[in-house]
Amino acid sequence: MCLAVPGQIVSIRVEPDGHRTAILDYDGRSRSASLMYLPEASVGDYILVQAGFGIRRLTDEQAQEVLASLAAGSAAVAGTAAP
Repeated sequence: MCLAVPGQIVSIRVEPDGHRTAILDYDGRSRSASLMYLPEASVGDYILVQAGFGIRRLTDEQAQEVLASLAAGSAAVAGTAAP
C-alpha cells in the first residue's frame, strides 16, 4: 500500500522539452515532481504525488484535513498529543 502526502507547489520550472516540473514543500523539505498529468497545477496548489508524478490536485481544505489526520495518526503511534 502506498500513501500519498499532500505537498504544496512552491515553484514550477519548464524543462527544455516543455515538460513542467514542480518543486514541492513537504513540511520544510523540498522535492520535485512532474506535472505531466496536472497541466492546470500552479504555484500554491497542493498536489498528491505518486512515483514522481503529480496525480491529483487538492483544495487547501482537503490538504489541511489530510495533513491534520496524518499528524494525529503519527502522534497516536508516538504516544504524544497532536499539534
